[in-house]
Amino acid sequence: MARSNKHEVPEAKEAMNRFKMEVANEVGVNLKQGYNGDLTSRQAGTVGGNMVKKLIHQAESQMTNK
Repeated sequence: MARSNKHEVPEAKEAMNRFKMEVANEVGVNLKQGYNGDLTSRQAGTVGGNMVKKLIHQAESQMTNK
């Protein structure tokens, strides 16, 4: 299966970019708008991993607050 960076909800693209920048700032990764190919795999993984953790936490909270 090929990977795609296509957003399921195109309107959410800007919100996801803001979220990514917020998480990068929280974990001390110097992410900038545009090209970030100079990041190490560890830095990119830290940002992505923390984004997933926050999204899972948010989903869990929504499930328990019904």
